[in-house]
Amino acid sequence: MVSNNVLNEFRTCTQLQYNGQLNITSPKGHQWTFYYRLGRIVWATSGTHPFRRWRRLMNQHCPQIDVEKMQLRQQDISMNYWDYRLLEILYKKQKIQREQVHAVVENTITELLFDLAQQSNFISISSDASGTTLRVERNQQVVLETPMSFTSADVSMKQMLDTWKLWSEAGLTNVFPDLAPIIRRPEQLQEHVSPSVYKNFVTLINGKSTLRELAAKMRQNVLPVSRSLLPYVLKGIIELVELPDLPLNVVESPATPTPAQSKKSKAPVIACVDDSPQVCKMLEDIITANGMKFIKIQDAIQALPVLIQEKPDLIFLDLVMPVASGYEICTQLRRISTFANTPVVILTGNDGLLDRVRAKVVGSTDFLTKPVAADRVMSIIRKYLPVQAAPTIKTGSHLEVCH
Repeated sequence: MVSNNVLNEFRTCTQLQYNGQLNITSPKGHQWTFYYRLGRIVWATSGTHPFRRWRRLMNQHCPQIDVEKMQLRQQDISMNYWDYRLLEILYKKQKIQREQVHAVVENTITELLFDLAQQSNFISISSDASGTTLRVERNQQVVLETPMSFTSADVSMKQMLDTWKLWSEAGLTNVFPDLAPIIRRPEQLQEHVSPSVYKNFVTLINGKSTLRELAAKMRQNVLPVSRSLLPYVLKGIIELVELPDLPLNVVESPATPTPAQSKKSKAPVIACVDDSPQVCKMLEDIITANGMKFIKIQDAIQALPVLIQEKPDLIFLDLVMPVASGYEICTQLRRISTFANTPVVILTGNDGLLDRVRAKVVGSTDFLTKPVAADRVMSIIRKYLPVQAAPTIKTGSHLEVCH
Protein backbone atom coordinates (compact mmCIF):
# COMPACT_ATOMS: atom_id res chain seq x y z
CA MET A 1 0.00 0.00 0.00
CA VAL A 2 1.27 3.46 -0.89
CA SER A 3 -0.23 6.29 1.14
CA ASN A 4 0.12 10.07 1.05
CA ASN A 5 -1.60 10.45 4.37
CA VAL A 6 0.32 8.66 7.07
CA LEU A 7 -1.64 10.36 9.80
CA ASN A 8 -4.75 8.55 8.60
CA GLU A 9 -2.85 5.27 8.69
CA PHE A 10 -1.89 5.84 12.34
CA ARG A 11 -5.52 6.71 13.14
CA THR A 12 -6.75 3.59 11.35
CA CYS A 13 -4.42 1.39 13.40
CA THR A 14 -5.84 2.96 16.55
CA GLN A 15 -9.46 2.50 15.45
CA LEU A 16 -8.89 -1.14 14.43
CA GLN A 17 -7.12 -1.85 17.73
CA TYR A 18 -4.36 -3.14 15.49
CA ASN A 19 -1.82 -5.75 16.63
CA GLY A 20 1.43 -5.96 14.69
CA GLN A 21 3.95 -3.72 12.97
CA LEU A 22 3.49 -0.59 10.89
CA ASN A 23 6.46 -0.25 8.54
CA ILE A 24 7.08 3.09 6.82
CA THR A 25 9.71 3.71 4.14
CA SER A 26 10.55 7.09 2.61
CA PRO A 27 11.63 7.61 -1.03
CA LYS A 28 15.19 8.12 0.27
CA GLY A 29 15.13 4.72 1.91
CA HIS A 30 14.74 5.75 5.54
CA GLN A 31 12.73 3.18 7.46
CA TRP A 32 10.65 3.29 10.62
CA THR A 33 8.80 0.46 12.36
CA PHE A 34 6.08 1.16 14.90
CA TYR A 35 5.00 -1.81 17.01
CA TYR A 36 1.30 -1.92 17.93
CA ARG A 37 -0.63 -3.75 20.60
CA LEU A 38 -4.41 -3.26 20.87
CA GLY A 39 -4.25 -0.13 18.75
CA ARG A 40 -1.55 1.57 20.83
CA ILE A 41 2.11 2.10 20.00
CA VAL A 42 4.31 0.08 22.33
CA TRP A 43 7.72 0.61 20.68
CA ALA A 44 9.40 2.06 17.61
CA THR A 45 12.66 1.41 15.78
CA SER A 46 14.66 3.11 13.05
CA GLY A 47 18.04 2.52 11.48
CA THR A 48 19.37 6.02 12.08
CA HIS A 49 21.59 6.05 15.19
CA PRO A 50 19.69 3.36 17.15
CA PHE A 51 22.68 2.73 19.43
CA ARG A 52 23.38 6.42 20.05
CA ARG A 53 19.70 6.99 20.80
CA TRP A 54 19.42 4.07 23.25
CA ARG A 55 22.66 5.02 25.02
CA ARG A 56 21.56 8.67 25.36
CA LEU A 57 18.05 7.89 26.62
CA MET A 58 19.37 5.32 29.08
CA ASN A 59 21.87 7.86 30.45
CA GLN A 60 19.06 10.41 30.80
CA HIS A 61 16.33 8.24 32.31
CA CYS A 62 18.22 5.29 33.86
CA PRO A 63 21.38 6.92 35.27
CA GLN A 64 21.98 4.01 37.66
CA ILE A 65 22.88 1.84 34.64
CA ASP A 66 26.38 2.23 33.22
CA VAL A 67 25.62 1.36 29.61
CA GLU A 68 29.30 1.09 28.70
CA LYS A 69 29.82 -1.69 31.27
CA MET A 70 26.93 -3.85 30.14
CA GLN A 71 28.15 -7.28 29.04
CA LEU A 72 26.41 -7.97 25.73
CA ARG A 73 26.74 -10.70 23.14
CA GLN A 74 26.23 -10.22 19.41
CA GLN A 75 22.91 -12.09 19.66
CA ASP A 76 21.62 -9.46 22.10
CA ILE A 77 21.78 -6.68 19.50
CA SER A 78 21.00 -8.55 16.27
CA MET A 79 17.21 -8.43 16.26
CA ASN A 80 15.35 -5.35 15.04
CA TYR A 81 13.94 -4.56 18.49
CA TRP A 82 17.06 -5.44 20.49
CA ASP A 83 16.76 -2.15 22.42
CA TYR A 84 13.32 -3.08 23.73
CA ARG A 85 14.50 -6.57 24.73
CA LEU A 86 17.36 -5.06 26.75
CA LEU A 87 14.87 -2.83 28.57
CA GLU A 88 12.73 -5.88 29.26
CA ILE A 89 15.69 -7.85 30.64
CA LEU A 90 16.85 -4.97 32.84
CA TYR A 91 13.32 -4.55 34.20
CA LYS A 92 12.92 -8.27 34.95
CA LYS A 93 16.27 -8.24 36.72
CA GLN A 94 14.94 -5.29 38.79
CA LYS A 95 17.75 -3.04 37.55
CA ILE A 96 15.31 -0.38 36.33
CA GLN A 97 11.80 0.66 37.33
CA ARG A 98 8.66 0.57 35.18
CA GLU A 99 8.54 4.39 35.23
CA GLN A 100 12.01 4.46 33.71
CA VAL A 101 10.99 1.97 31.03
CA HIS A 102 7.99 4.15 30.22
CA ALA A 103 10.19 7.26 29.93
CA VAL A 104 12.59 5.55 27.51
CA VAL A 105 9.71 4.13 25.44
CA GLU A 106 7.84 7.46 25.28
CA ASN A 107 10.93 9.42 24.27
CA THR A 108 11.97 6.85 21.67
CA ILE A 109 8.54 6.97 20.02
CA THR A 110 8.45 10.79 20.20
CA GLU A 111 11.88 11.12 18.57
CA LEU A 112 11.13 8.68 15.78
CA LEU A 113 7.82 10.35 14.99
CA PHE A 114 9.64 13.68 14.78
CA ASP A 115 12.29 12.16 12.48
CA LEU A 116 9.48 10.74 10.34
CA ALA A 117 7.92 14.19 10.15
CA GLN A 118 11.17 15.83 9.12
CA GLN A 119 12.44 13.20 6.71
CA SER A 120 9.14 12.91 4.88
CA ASN A 121 7.81 16.47 4.98
CA PHE A 122 4.97 15.34 7.22
CA ILE A 123 3.08 18.65 7.21
CA SER A 124 2.36 18.45 3.49
CA ILE A 125 1.28 14.84 3.88
CA SER A 126 -1.00 15.59 6.80
CA SER A 127 -2.76 18.32 4.81
CA ASP A 128 -3.26 15.98 1.85
CA ALA A 129 -0.94 17.97 -0.40
CA SER A 130 0.81 16.02 -3.11
CA GLY A 131 4.53 15.57 -2.86
CA THR A 132 6.43 13.08 -0.78
CA THR A 133 5.10 9.55 -1.11
CA LEU A 134 5.71 7.13 1.71
CA ARG A 135 5.39 3.39 1.45
CA VAL A 136 3.29 2.14 4.36
CA GLU A 137 2.94 -1.58 5.06
CA ARG A 138 1.30 -3.49 7.88
CA ASN A 139 2.78 -6.72 9.18
CA GLN A 140 0.46 -8.51 11.56
CA GLN A 141 3.23 -10.57 13.15
CA VAL A 142 3.07 -9.72 16.86
CA VAL A 143 6.58 -9.67 18.33
CA LEU A 144 5.85 -7.86 21.60
CA GLU A 145 3.28 -10.06 23.31
CA THR A 146 3.36 -8.40 26.74
CA PRO A 147 4.48 -4.79 26.28
CA MET A 148 5.67 -2.87 29.33
CA SER A 149 4.31 0.49 28.18
CA PHE A 150 1.37 1.68 26.06
CA THR A 151 1.39 4.99 24.21
CA SER A 152 -1.67 6.69 22.74
CA ALA A 153 -0.98 7.25 19.05
CA ASP A 154 -3.38 10.21 18.96
CA VAL A 155 -1.55 11.99 21.78
CA SER A 156 1.80 11.19 20.16
CA MET A 157 0.59 12.55 16.81
CA LYS A 158 -0.47 15.83 18.40
CA GLN A 159 2.82 16.18 20.27
CA MET A 160 4.75 15.45 17.10
CA LEU A 161 2.85 18.01 15.01
CA ASP A 162 3.21 20.65 17.73
CA THR A 163 6.96 19.99 18.02
CA TRP A 164 7.43 20.01 14.26
CA LYS A 165 5.54 23.33 14.01
CA LEU A 166 7.84 24.93 16.60
CA TRP A 167 10.92 23.47 14.89
CA SER A 168 9.82 24.82 11.50
CA GLU A 169 8.94 28.24 12.87
CA ALA A 170 12.44 28.45 14.37
CA GLY A 171 13.88 28.12 10.86
CA LEU A 172 15.21 24.62 11.54
CA THR A 173 13.32 22.71 8.84
CA ASN A 174 16.53 21.47 7.24
CA VAL A 175 18.49 21.10 10.50
CA PHE A 176 18.41 17.43 11.48
CA PRO A 177 18.93 16.79 15.21
CA ASP A 178 21.07 13.71 14.47
CA LEU A 179 23.70 15.88 12.78
CA ALA A 180 26.78 16.94 14.74
CA PRO A 181 28.01 20.56 14.94
CA ILE A 182 31.70 21.23 14.38
CA ILE A 183 33.54 24.58 14.38
CA ARG A 184 34.97 25.35 10.93
CA ARG A 185 36.04 28.98 11.44
CA PRO A 186 37.29 29.40 15.02
CA GLU A 187 38.75 32.87 14.34
CA GLN A 188 35.38 34.24 13.26
CA LEU A 189 33.69 32.57 16.23
CA GLN A 190 36.06 34.35 18.63
CA GLU A 191 34.96 37.66 17.13
CA HIS A 192 31.30 36.93 17.86
CA VAL A 193 31.40 35.55 21.42
CA SER A 194 33.10 36.20 24.75
CA PRO A 195 36.23 34.20 25.75
CA SER A 196 34.27 32.08 28.26
CA VAL A 197 31.55 31.25 25.71
CA TYR A 198 34.21 30.49 23.11
CA LYS A 199 35.87 28.07 25.52
CA ASN A 200 32.54 26.26 26.05
CA PHE A 201 31.95 26.14 22.31
CA VAL A 202 35.34 24.56 21.63
CA THR A 203 34.82 21.99 24.41
CA LEU A 204 31.32 20.94 23.39
CA ILE A 205 31.18 21.51 19.63
CA ASN A 206 33.81 19.11 18.40
CA GLY A 207 31.93 17.13 15.75
CA LYS A 208 31.66 14.08 18.02
CA SER A 209 28.19 14.71 19.52
CA THR A 210 24.90 15.12 17.68
CA LEU A 211 22.60 18.03 18.46
CA ARG A 212 20.48 15.67 20.57
CA GLU A 213 23.52 14.44 22.48
CA LEU A 214 24.73 17.99 22.95
CA ALA A 215 21.35 19.04 24.34
CA ALA A 216 21.38 16.07 26.74
CA LYS A 217 24.85 17.06 28.02
CA MET A 218 23.61 20.62 28.57
CA ARG A 219 20.37 19.33 30.17
CA GLN A 220 18.32 21.32 27.68
CA ASN A 221 15.78 20.63 24.98
CA VAL A 222 17.26 20.14 21.51
CA LEU A 223 15.13 22.99 20.06
CA PRO A 224 16.74 25.95 21.93
CA VAL A 225 20.21 24.41 21.53
CA SER A 226 19.75 24.04 17.76
CA ARG A 227 18.17 27.48 17.46
CA SER A 228 21.10 29.10 19.31
CA LEU A 229 23.60 27.52 16.89
CA LEU A 230 21.64 28.34 13.72
CA PRO A 231 23.13 31.85 13.15
CA TYR A 232 26.65 30.40 13.25
CA VAL A 233 25.61 27.60 10.89
CA LEU A 234 24.16 30.09 8.40
CA LYS A 235 27.42 32.10 8.49
CA GLY A 236 29.51 28.99 7.87
CA ILE A 237 31.27 29.31 11.22
CA ILE A 238 29.77 26.01 12.36
CA GLU A 239 29.01 23.08 10.07
CA LEU A 240 26.57 20.24 10.74
CA VAL A 241 28.07 16.89 9.76
CA GLU A 242 26.84 13.31 9.69
CA LEU A 243 28.12 10.85 12.27
CA PRO A 244 28.11 7.05 12.11
CA ASP A 245 26.27 5.17 14.80
CA LEU A 246 28.17 4.20 17.96
CA PRO A 247 27.54 0.49 18.68
CA LEU A 248 27.44 -0.84 22.22
CA ASN A 249 30.29 -2.93 23.58
CA VAL A 250 29.99 -6.58 22.64
CA VAL A 251 32.07 -9.21 24.44
CA GLU A 252 33.06 -12.65 23.22
CA SER A 253 31.36 -15.67 24.73
CA PRO A 254 33.56 -17.25 27.42
CA ALA A 255 32.99 -20.73 26.00
CA THR A 256 35.75 -22.08 23.78
CA PRO A 257 34.27 -22.38 20.30
CA THR A 258 34.88 -25.26 17.93
CA PRO A 259 36.75 -24.47 14.68
CA ALA A 260 33.44 -24.46 12.80
CA GLN A 261 31.92 -22.10 15.35
CA SER A 262 34.98 -19.84 15.23
CA LYS A 263 34.65 -19.51 11.50
CA LYS A 264 30.96 -18.72 11.80
CA SER A 265 31.45 -16.14 14.55
CA LYS A 266 34.02 -14.05 12.66
CA ALA A 267 32.96 -10.54 11.75
CA PRO A 268 31.32 -10.53 8.30
CA VAL A 269 33.37 -9.17 5.41
CA ILE A 270 31.47 -6.76 3.16
CA ALA A 271 32.83 -5.63 -0.20
CA CYS A 272 31.82 -2.60 -2.24
CA VAL A 273 32.62 -2.33 -5.94
CA ASP A 274 31.92 1.28 -6.90
CA ASP A 275 33.99 3.89 -8.72
CA SER A 276 32.58 6.65 -6.49
CA PRO A 277 34.88 7.47 -3.52
CA GLN A 278 31.92 9.11 -1.73
CA VAL A 279 29.73 6.00 -1.93
CA CYS A 280 32.60 3.78 -0.77
CA LYS A 281 33.35 6.08 2.16
CA MET A 282 29.70 6.20 3.28
CA LEU A 283 29.39 2.42 3.13
CA GLU A 284 32.71 2.00 4.95
CA ASP A 285 31.55 4.28 7.79
CA ILE A 286 28.26 2.40 8.15
CA ILE A 287 29.72 -1.09 7.96
CA THR A 288 32.78 -0.59 10.19
CA ALA A 289 30.66 1.26 12.77
CA ASN A 290 28.59 -1.93 13.06
CA GLY A 291 31.62 -4.11 13.75
CA MET A 292 32.12 -5.61 10.29
CA LYS A 293 35.10 -5.65 7.92
CA PHE A 294 34.99 -3.58 4.75
CA ILE A 295 36.72 -4.00 1.38
CA LYS A 296 36.73 -1.08 -1.05
CA ILE A 297 37.17 -1.71 -4.80
CA GLN A 298 36.95 1.40 -7.01
CA ASP A 299 38.53 -0.11 -10.15
CA ALA A 300 36.09 -2.43 -11.93
CA ILE A 301 38.99 -4.21 -13.67
CA GLN A 302 40.40 -5.23 -10.28
CA ALA A 303 37.02 -6.32 -8.90
CA LEU A 304 37.17 -10.05 -9.70
CA PRO A 305 40.78 -10.67 -8.59
CA VAL A 306 40.24 -8.84 -5.30
CA LEU A 307 36.89 -10.54 -4.63
CA ILE A 308 38.35 -13.99 -5.37
CA GLN A 309 41.22 -13.30 -2.98
CA GLU A 310 39.13 -11.81 -0.14
CA LYS A 311 35.99 -13.96 -0.50
CA PRO A 312 33.56 -11.44 1.12
CA ASP A 313 30.30 -12.56 2.72
CA LEU A 314 28.25 -9.95 0.84
CA ILE A 315 29.00 -7.68 -2.14
CA PHE A 316 27.58 -4.25 -2.95
CA LEU A 317 28.02 -3.75 -6.69
CA ASP A 318 27.62 -0.49 -8.59
CA LEU A 319 25.58 -0.79 -11.79
CA VAL A 320 27.21 1.90 -13.93
CA MET A 321 31.02 1.94 -14.06
CA PRO A 322 33.56 2.57 -16.81
CA VAL A 323 35.02 -0.44 -18.66
CA ALA A 324 32.97 -3.12 -16.84
CA SER A 325 29.37 -2.72 -15.70
CA GLY A 326 27.78 -4.24 -12.62
CA TYR A 327 25.82 -6.60 -14.89
CA GLU A 328 29.03 -8.00 -16.40
CA ILE A 329 30.78 -8.41 -13.05
CA CYS A 330 27.73 -10.10 -11.51
CA THR A 331 27.49 -12.51 -14.46
CA GLN A 332 31.16 -13.45 -14.06
CA LEU A 333 30.80 -13.87 -10.28
CA ARG A 334 27.94 -16.33 -10.67
CA ARG A 335 30.13 -18.49 -12.93
CA ILE A 336 32.58 -18.97 -10.04
CA SER A 337 31.52 -21.69 -7.59
CA THR A 338 32.85 -19.70 -4.60
CA PHE A 339 30.30 -16.96 -5.30
CA ALA A 340 27.37 -19.14 -6.34
CA ASN A 341 25.43 -18.23 -3.17
CA THR A 342 27.13 -14.99 -2.11
CA PRO A 343 24.56 -12.16 -1.79
CA VAL A 344 25.22 -9.57 -4.50
CA VAL A 345 23.35 -6.30 -3.98
CA ILE A 346 23.18 -3.98 -6.97
CA LEU A 347 23.78 -0.27 -6.25
CA THR A 348 22.27 2.28 -8.62
CA GLY A 349 20.89 5.78 -8.75
CA ASN A 350 18.24 4.71 -11.26
CA ASP A 351 15.53 2.61 -9.64
CA GLY A 352 13.91 1.46 -12.88
CA LEU A 353 11.94 -1.71 -13.55
CA LEU A 354 14.16 -2.63 -16.52
CA ASP A 355 17.28 -2.37 -14.34
CA ARG A 356 15.69 -4.56 -11.68
CA VAL A 357 14.68 -7.24 -14.21
CA ARG A 358 18.09 -7.27 -15.86
CA ALA A 359 19.87 -7.35 -12.49
CA LYS A 360 17.78 -10.37 -11.51
CA VAL A 361 18.57 -12.12 -14.80
CA VAL A 362 22.33 -11.86 -14.23
CA GLY A 363 21.93 -13.34 -10.76
CA SER A 364 21.85 -10.40 -8.35
CA THR A 365 20.29 -10.99 -4.96
CA ASP A 366 18.82 -7.58 -4.23
CA PHE A 367 18.72 -3.94 -5.28
CA LEU A 368 19.70 -0.81 -3.31
CA THR A 369 19.10 2.68 -4.67
CA LYS A 370 21.42 5.60 -4.00
CA PRO A 371 21.98 7.65 -1.95
CA VAL A 372 22.80 4.92 0.55
CA ALA A 373 21.36 5.24 4.06
CA ALA A 374 22.54 3.40 7.18
CA ASP A 375 19.16 1.83 7.97
CA ARG A 376 18.75 0.40 4.45
CA VAL A 377 22.32 -0.90 4.31
CA MET A 378 22.04 -2.66 7.67
CA SER A 379 18.59 -4.00 6.79
CA ILE A 380 20.04 -5.62 3.65
CA ILE A 381 23.00 -7.09 5.55
CA ARG A 382 20.81 -8.51 8.32
CA LYS A 383 18.48 -9.93 5.69
CA TYR A 384 21.11 -12.02 3.91
CA LEU A 385 23.86 -12.85 6.39
CA PRO A 386 23.08 -15.73 8.78
CA VAL A 387 25.36 -14.25 11.47
CA GLN A 388 23.14 -11.18 11.50
CA ALA A 389 19.85 -13.06 11.68
CA ALA A 390 17.51 -12.21 14.53
CA PRO A 391 17.60 -14.99 17.10
CA THR A 392 15.01 -15.73 19.72
CA ILE A 393 16.42 -14.23 22.90
CA LYS A 394 15.41 -15.70 26.20
CA THR A 395 15.25 -13.23 29.00
CA GLY A 396 17.79 -15.28 30.88
CA SER A 397 20.79 -14.39 32.95
CA HIS A 398 23.39 -13.92 30.21
CA LEU A 399 23.00 -10.13 30.38
CA GLU A 400 25.15 -8.76 33.17
CA VAL A 401 24.86 -5.16 34.30
CA CYS A 402 27.71 -3.64 36.29
CA HIS A 403 27.11 -0.62 38.49
